[in-house]
Amino acid sequence: MAASDQDAQGQQEQQLKQGYKVRQVTHYQPSWRETQRGQPGSFYIQLILDHGVEEYILEPAAEDADVLLKLLARDSYVGFDMERKVLMFSNLSAVK
Repeated sequence: MAASDQDAQGQQEQQLKQGYKVRQVTHYQPSWRETQRGQPGSFYIQLILDHGVEEYILEPAAEDADVLLKLLARDSYVGFDMERKVLMFSNLSAVK
């Protein structure tokens, strides 16, 4: 096995040992902030993770905020991977 293959395998094993840091989204708070009078503002979605153990702020575009809020409202379990910054929905069968 080449040294580069061993390094890659070692990194993969290390990542598996560390695991993913996934938290449950237990609450969320959408907000909008004015940047300048008469100008488009910014949307924010504050994720409350594991009943307040951690928090994370998403800053989606307006179109993405609409979709994210619909997904958050429809799913009974949403996970958030803190390392990769990924929202994970458990039941998308209800989304049409």
